[in-house]
Amino acid sequence: MASVSYQIANLLEKMQSSDKDFRFMATNDLMTELQKDSIKLDDDSERKVVRMLLRLLEDKNGEVQNLAVKCLGPLVNKVKEFQVETIVEALCTNMISDKEQLRDISSIGLKTVISELPQAPGGLSGNICKRITGHLTTAIEREDVSVQLEALDIVADLLARFGSVLSSFHMSILSALLPQLCSLRQAVRKRTIVACSNLVLSCNNSLYNRLVDHLYDGLALNFSNPQSRTCVQCLAAVCRQSGHRFGEHIERFVPLILQYSYEEDDETREFCLQAFEAFVQRCPKEITPHIPAIIKLCLKYMTYDPNYNYDEDDEYHQDRSMDMVEEDDEDEENDEYSDDDDMSWKVRRAAAKCLESVISSRHELLPEFYRTLSPALIARFKEREENVKSDIFHAYIALLKQTKPSVAVTIDPDSMEQEEAPVYLLQQQVPLIVKGVHGQMKEKSIKTRQDCFQLLKELCNVLPGALTLHIGDLIPGIQYSLGEKNSSSNMKIDALSFIYCILTSHAPEVFHPHMCVLLPPVINAVGDSFYKITAEALLVLQELVKVIRPLNTASGFDYKPFTNEIYNCTLIRLKASDIDQEVKERAISAMGQIISNLGDSLQDELPVCLPIFLDRLKNEITRLTTVKALTKIAASPLCIDLPIINEAVPVLGSFLRKNQRALKLSTLLLLDCLIKNYHHRIFVDLLCHVTTELPPLLDESDLHIAQWTLILLKSIAQYHSRALQDIQTNILPEVMNLVKSPLLQGTALVSMLEFFQALVKCRLPGLGYNDLLQMLLYPVSHIPANQSNLHKQAYYSLAKCVAAITVICKNQALPVVNQFIHNIQVARCDSQHIFSLLVVGEIGREIDLTSVSNLKEVILQSFSAISEEVKSAASYALGSVSIGNLQQYLPFILQEIEDQPKRQYLLLHSLKEVITCLSSTPDGIKQLLPFVPAIWQQLFLHCECIEEGTRNVVAECLGKLTLIDPANLLPQLQEYLNYSSPLMRTTVVTAVKFTISDQPQAIDPLLRQCIGQFLNTLQDPDLNVRRVALVAFNSAAHNKPSLIRDLLDSVLPHLYSETKVKKELIREVEMGPFKHTVDDGLDIRKAAFECMYTLLDSCLDRIDIFEFLNHVEGGLKDHYDIKMLTYLMAARLAQICPGAVLQRLDRLVEPLRVTCTMKVKANSVKQEYEKQDELKRSAMRAISALLMIPDADKNPHLNEFVTQIKNAPDLLPIFESIQKDSASSHNDYFLMDQS
Repeated sequence: MASVSYQIANLLEKMQSSDKDFRFMATNDLMTELQKDSIKLDDDSERKVVRMLLRLLEDKNGEVQNLAVKCLGPLVNKVKEFQVETIVEALCTNMISDKEQLRDISSIGLKTVISELPQAPGGLSGNICKRITGHLTTAIEREDVSVQLEALDIVADLLARFGSVLSSFHMSILSALLPQLCSLRQAVRKRTIVACSNLVLSCNNSLYNRLVDHLYDGLALNFSNPQSRTCVQCLAAVCRQSGHRFGEHIERFVPLILQYSYEEDDETREFCLQAFEAFVQRCPKEITPHIPAIIKLCLKYMTYDPNYNYDEDDEYHQDRSMDMVEEDDEDEENDEYSDDDDMSWKVRRAAAKCLESVISSRHELLPEFYRTLSPALIARFKEREENVKSDIFHAYIALLKQTKPSVAVTIDPDSMEQEEAPVYLLQQQVPLIVKGVHGQMKEKSIKTRQDCFQLLKELCNVLPGALTLHIGDLIPGIQYSLGEKNSSSNMKIDALSFIYCILTSHAPEVFHPHMCVLLPPVINAVGDSFYKITAEALLVLQELVKVIRPLNTASGFDYKPFTNEIYNCTLIRLKASDIDQEVKERAISAMGQIISNLGDSLQDELPVCLPIFLDRLKNEITRLTTVKALTKIAASPLCIDLPIINEAVPVLGSFLRKNQRALKLSTLLLLDCLIKNYHHRIFVDLLCHVTTELPPLLDESDLHIAQWTLILLKSIAQYHSRALQDIQTNILPEVMNLVKSPLLQGTALVSMLEFFQALVKCRLPGLGYNDLLQMLLYPVSHIPANQSNLHKQAYYSLAKCVAAITVICKNQALPVVNQFIHNIQVARCDSQHIFSLLVVGEIGREIDLTSVSNLKEVILQSFSAISEEVKSAASYALGSVSIGNLQQYLPFILQEIEDQPKRQYLLLHSLKEVITCLSSTPDGIKQLLPFVPAIWQQLFLHCECIEEGTRNVVAECLGKLTLIDPANLLPQLQEYLNYSSPLMRTTVVTAVKFTISDQPQAIDPLLRQCIGQFLNTLQDPDLNVRRVALVAFNSAAHNKPSLIRDLLDSVLPHLYSETKVKKELIREVEMGPFKHTVDDGLDIRKAAFECMYTLLDSCLDRIDIFEFLNHVEGGLKDHYDIKMLTYLMAARLAQICPGAVLQRLDRLVEPLRVTCTMKVKANSVKQEYEKQDELKRSAMRAISALLMIPDADKNPHLNEFVTQIKNAPDLLPIFESIQKDSASSHNDYFLMDQS
């Protein structure tokens, strides 16, 4: 401490020197000391340092003054509050001094102090801010303009950072600001507007209304007064900062602003359009009735150019001459107008920006936009002012972005939406767009050309193939931008990026006529000296190769003249080792594509080129790209000769042990490709480099890699079985571990079965059918005493493996089945019983087991077992065996369902297994069709079963049968909707859910006609029927939104009514001495909120988002399960419609705050604490998402809550960890499990 004091004293002494250099260096050293975190000043040093720095602010030397001001920043956080007050007092006094330089330096000092004050409310910052504000409100009212300007600037800063702290001063600040709106000086008016807009962030409602009323009076009373212009400007700024509060005033202001917008003053018109832009962005709901008037105004002023006569020779002449009747009158008055005075471009720009806001926020008006706005915007592409033209392009790009469907909704040819669909309307206007852009692509302005390319790229994204007929029209523009003289580097990159975009979104034959013109500039760009252009050009070249010779379709185009040129320019880049990493990688990829598509014409060049690939394969930086390029070559249908293969295999083997997942995966793909296509060229002995690395990859922790390892092993078994001699010691133990994994299912399990089938065909010593069978049976027959049984999934996997090898060796099937039937009868434990049943079932699926005499009896006996798992396995076995011989077994199952009511549930499961399996293939459907009437009749006998589980199985069977023969069966389901029994209605509606899948089905057009009737059950008097109707609706919204989009207007009110808590459904249950509340409406509310969540992703454009938010707000105060759902929704809404959420932020934050600050009762059980923690975490995730909304940080309620979290030791760590997570995986969080 003493040494610091001594050091400071030393510096202070030098600061008093007469030599300005000494003073400068001492101040600089002080600055360095103050910036150290460790520095601690005693009271005396504090006082001296503060006094000295305030003296130096009046130093004769400007540089010393500047340094002294900079020192104030770090000093504020190092000294006590009293000293900060001293600094602020002195600065405020100097602010109104007569010396201009002192005034300036003091205002900079104040801004520095404000920016360094800690943001936490109250305490030091609060007191200091209040002190500054007291002085400034008087300074604003002074005569001296320069004092006023500085004071306004500082007040605006203060309000932005500490608005809520200064609430007691808001009244006096507003009283000081309002008169300044009428100031004669424009700079004063502008800064006053900024201060007012910062004030509305935190002021109370009465002050807010006072400011808004003042602006209204200013507009209503001072019509055509220059001051009214300021009112319009201020109004726009206030609305931008506080849209959620401004909504209620919209109706008062719109007529006034419309009136002003027809004034004969360009500046007023510009401000009016800016005000409308703010209204549209910040008050989307309230402005809705006025949108047509705003669009009309924007269209009028977008063409307003009184000082310039465009060549009126295009087809819009008649339309525009109608629009310009009023403007012609102005032309006569404005003869003395000169180009320097012409401010009309600002009006046109404001109109274009306002239109962009309308387009971006009004998804529901898209068809209308294409009829009115689209032609008008295209007609204005010829705008002469570069900045305005750019805004017009951006408005059109916004229109295209809105058109891109949020979910890929396939438009059905018979859908009523077709004619109205925005994409359809856009398609008709493509020729006009191309015509409008065509001339602009040769403009000198680089900005214009970049906008053209951006617009066309967006068009290709929304409508792939849109430019098919117009490529020839665009080529000259592309050439112009790739030419040396006309372009900057960025322009060339944009042009190349556009070529890439059209190549990937159009059919290859479209480009064939233009290849002579398109290819040379791309090849020149590959040789460019700037690496970014080269990299982009190589990407384009790679795509061009696919275009000149597509391998997947027949093409008559003669590609040979271009082959050598393409190859040579790429080879130069491939050989170079001293180039940028990105270029290296792109050159490898491009050359891989060239050899893959044109290799047969480059036979003489391959000995030069392929060794380079081998070299790049051994280089750590380029190996992954090279592996991918070699995979392309190896998979090519041209069967390119690969002399490097035997050198490459050991290198590839070594990659399998690298700790780089992408490299391992790509290497497995390449090795599989090489073994399949080049097995005659590979030395078997080299494969040991690969096989020794495979065991660690057969791990359940990464099933994707395990799957590709099994695929590779299958290929080795098929083509080079000798390489698997040692498989028993190293690979099979890992394979068996994987088979026993509960995670093995889907494609990985299929790969496992195919591997075993390939292995049994190899007939390797010690790996014959019986050997493999014993190995697969071992885990079930030898479960160690100290170990629990295998996982349920493992029995299924092992049984499928046994069946897979048995199907290959058919002569072994019957003895094996008989053995397992014997095992079923004498099974000592459940595990062997289950396994034997599953094996019989899996074998019976593939081989007809009718000849096994006692099969049915043995399986049916197992239906009477004590264990539920044995019963389930028996049910599965019976269904599977039936698939092998439908004629024999299906009538038997149906008869048993009728005769055995106790076994009904299990027998229905067997039936479901049959239907599920056979309905998935065309052959299966053929087999099943003759039995459909009998099954249907049997199922309808059980639709009214009391057991919900049984009804669900029946419903699933009915749904899957309906998919097989929709024309006959769907009307039958429809008839039962009016059935008197609610249980029947429940089953029928659930059955409809099973007919809706995310793939196109024959039933879709029929469903579209009658889905409305099924959804009418949302009004059913029975609670359960309504719940399953919601589940079916959710399924449709998730899997096939096109079915329900047109019905939303009638369905949503019923959906919303189910989100409310209904008191009549809440009852009290006595449990011994306790009373327990049961809410019978919870499940249906949950189903309703799940539907709402799904609609956000699939039908957002058809929802009134504010009505939707009302119900989300209700859910935030509901039961635990529903809160969890609505927190997810709040976070998702913040992402997809931030404007609407911002308006409702106050109402959303309050329930979140209640959750986070809720305390669990002291005597609660552990689960209660865990539930509360999970709720808090989810609520904070929602808060974190709300904070991502632009301008949300200006909301006082949200800010206050975030401060509360940061001051709460139990909440802060959770909040910080959530923010860290959301930064790394922003999107994954919103994906809700829809199963």
